This record gives sequence, structure tokens and C-alpha cells, in this order.
Amino acid sequence: MRHLRAVLWAALFLAFTGASASADDVTLRSRDGAIELSGTLLGFDGEFYRVETRYGELTVDGSGVLCEGPGCPSLTDYVAELSISGSSTIGEVLIPALVEGFALQNGLTAERLKDDETHFTYVLSQPATGTDPATVVGRFRFRVSSTDEGFADLLADEADLVMALREIRPGELALAREVGLGELDDVNRSRVLALDAMTVIVSPTNPVSALSVSDLARVLSGEIANWRTLGGPDAPISVHLRDAQSGIAQAVEDRVLRPARLALMESVTRHADNASLSRAVARDQLAIGVASFSEIGNSKALALSGPCGFQLRANRLTIKTEDYPLTAPMFLYIPARRLPKLAREFLTYTRTGPAQIITRRAGFVDQAPEEIALNAQGDRVANAVAVAEGDPGLDALKRMVETLSPRRRLSTSFRFEPGAARLDAQSRSNVQHLAGAMEAGIYDGRDMVFVGFSDGVGPAEGNQRIALQRAQAVKQAVEAAVEASSLSQVRLSTDAFGEAMPMACDDTRWGRQVNRRVEVWVR
Repeated sequence: MRHLRAVLWAALFLAFTGASASADDVTLRSRDGAIELSGTLLGFDGEFYRVETRYGELTVDGSGVLCEGPGCPSLTDYVAELSISGSSTIGEVLIPALVEGFALQNGLTAERLKDDETHFTYVLSQPATGTDPATVVGRFRFRVSSTDEGFADLLADEADLVMALREIRPGELALAREVGLGELDDVNRSRVLALDAMTVIVSPTNPVSALSVSDLARVLSGEIANWRTLGGPDAPISVHLRDAQSGIAQAVEDRVLRPARLALMESVTRHADNASLSRAVARDQLAIGVASFSEIGNSKALALSGPCGFQLRANRLTIKTEDYPLTAPMFLYIPARRLPKLAREFLTYTRTGPAQIITRRAGFVDQAPEEIALNAQGDRVANAVAVAEGDPGLDALKRMVETLSPRRRLSTSFRFEPGAARLDAQSRSNVQHLAGAMEAGIYDGRDMVFVGFSDGVGPAEGNQRIALQRAQAVKQAVEAAVEASSLSQVRLSTDAFGEAMPMACDDTRWGRQVNRRVEVWVR
């Protein structure tokens, strides 16, 4: 830190020697008075000043400077400020529950103050003790709107964190990069707080029980307009979605319609929240909608099916393992700027065991690893038996059962972006969660094998080789993420079974993507 500060002040000395201070709201002066820097104070985290100057935005260590001017913060009664904006699904329940849990764990009080319909503030305080009054240590300000609005606030420097129900889009990435917020799709620039899913819902009185993702895309585009095509009554289909700015509605377009090269039909009934959407669909036998798994209400959730007969239903376990193909991670995007210490401690808390318990109690799917025995995964084993062909297939099935039966599968799975060797967003977060569990010693003395699987397209030998390469890549990523301890207490290895245990049909793009995965099995 001293070296970095010396380099910074050397750079500032070159830039500002001979320059006079402007009439901006702060002037930072070195303690010997030799160097001064003037500008607009953008933020102070209790340790570092963030200042907009004529030379751009600079971050300066407060221990080496004196602050002068009307914009200077108080150093004696500093209050950490944090602004969070974005998805109402995340902001109305999940993060408030986490803030209250964080405060409780740290001996703080958390008072929620409503500003208006979309804004509220949590005031975190040290309780009064003896003659000392309560002391405010932090204010976490929330704007609850939509994923779109969250990213807009971040780009306008009106938010520090973004709550999002979809991945950041290329245009937003480029804009964030231009304004100095860093690469927001990097592993340390986003984290998955909890898991949700895009769930296809109908009325409980609707006879249809399953739907393929490709047919869902055709329904949403208007190509399929009558329930008779899907095995239902001879009647028109009424489509319901969230408002166009919501993350889940945009995720539907990004992950269902765009891969099918289809566009959303115009005659869609929009809803401001998931609760009103699910209520409307439950009341209308001819309606279909896509809602958050956490808020399907009294509607009926459809299974996702394929021509080969395999079906996948959204439930807590299939969402956690990402076996259900329309899993929707709940993201918190973090720009490349220094946050107050209290805010950093809160972000660390969101990955702890107590935070995962709070996530479950709030009605969302947590990321705490669970262990599942092979004989508790009937559909998967049945699928493996169904695709085993000839002696080579039976031999592979036998080896897989012999290898996995003594072990238990972790719910932490890994999948890759379509057509790429890079892990998808949820899996990048899973790397951090698994590494944290290993650092905590949860798997000390145990055998952990990373097992690769593939789709069934192409020669079996090639699929086996690719599956093993993926398993090795994930193992290396987890090993690289373990920083605080040695891995000598955990026995790590890799294996692969190629196309031996499919989750979905290989004749669809989404089915092949679901089948290409790396699982973790422990003993």
C-alpha cells in the first residue's frame, strides 16, 4: 500500500506541480504541503477519497492527505453510504432480509425508513451503551424498480450496486467500460445472491402439463396461437409476461426467443410484478405466462420436455444444480470502485452460511452445497439406462454406477456458456462458493472428484475426451480460487462419462447445453 501511495503521489506531483487549486468542493493536500489536488468529491469510504479532477477520476489514500473545502467528510463520525438499485424481485425481500441478518450478526440495529413507493433506506447503528448514545454507522439506500433502471443508475453514478435478474448485456458492458466501471462480467465484478427460475405457468384447470422450450418460443412469438397444437382445448392462447423493463422478461427474450431467432409478439399482457402475473394466469384457463419460481402462487408450473421423452421440472434442487435449463440467477453487480468497509463486509456476509439460511427463509433457492446420493436421482439413472446402447454403452454405464455409487453428488454444478469454453455466470459464482467451503475445511479428509458429462452429438470417444477436459478445467478454476488455505487435506481428482447420463434431449440446443456439465461427487 505504501508503494502504491508513493507511486500515486509521484504521478500527482508530475501532474499538479505548478497548477493552482480550482474552486471545486475539496482540496486534498499532502501533509507536508508540497502537493495538492482539487476536484469534486465523488465518495469517501472511511479510508479513501474518490475525486473527479480535470485529469479524470482518482482514488487517494486518506491517511496521507488533509482534506479542505465544503465537501470534506467528517473523519470522527463517518457514516458509510451505499446506494443499491435495480430489480424489485431482489430488492423488496431478499436484500433487506440479508441486511437485517448482517446487522444482527454484527451487533447493529437496522431501521428501515420508507422514502417513497420505490425508495427506502436502512439505517445501521451501534446501539446505545451506558451513557453513550446510539451511533449511526451506515446508510444503505435502495431504489427498487427494474434491472434496466439499476444499470442506468449505475452508469449515471447514482448507484453503487445493481440488483439484476439477468446477465449484463453487451451494450451495458461497453458503456460501463467507457465510464471506468471495469469489466462487469468478470468473476469479481458480479456475484449470485440466490437462484430463481423462469417458470412456465398455466391455470390449474389447464390440461397441458409439459411444454418444450422450442414450443414456448413459438408461443411467445405468436407462431403457436391455439392450445390445440399443444394438446389442450381448441381455443386461443393468451400470453402474460412481466413488464418489459424487468429482468425476468428480458431474460425470456435473451434465452428463449433470441436463440430461436424469434421476436416477441405484440399482443402480450404485461404485469408490474410476479404476484399479479401469477394471479391473472391462475384465473384464466387459456392463459400462459413466465414467472419467477419464487412467486408462482396458485398457478400450475409446466415441465419442460423434449421429443425424446425426458422432462425437467423446476424445483429447489433442479434449480440449485442448474439441471433445470431456465435457471435465473439473482445477480448483484459490483463496479470497479472501492466501497466503504461496512459495504465490503456486507458483501462478504452474503456468501456465508447464515446468509444462505436467510435466503431459503425468504423463499429463494440458496447456494449452500447439498449432497445427493445416486439412488435419490431416479430420473437421471433412468435416462442413463435408456441411452446405453450395445456392449460399449453398458460397460460405460456399469463403470459410472460403480464409480458414483459410493459417493454423493454435490448440488454445486458447473456449465459453460453456449459455444464457449468459459463457465456461465452461475457457475463462476459456484467456483467461489465451493472454494470458500474448501477453505473453511468442510471437505477436509474427503475425496472429491470432478466428473464431466457431454451431449450425445458426435463420436462417443470425442465426447468422452471433451467431458474430461471440462472437468479438468473446473478443477483448476476451483484450485485457483482457494486462497486462504492449503488443499492438502482434500483429495481432488477428475473423471468423465461423456454422454452416459443425459439430463435432456440432444435434439434441441437447450437440451445439449444442459447435458454439457461438470458435477462434483464426494466420499
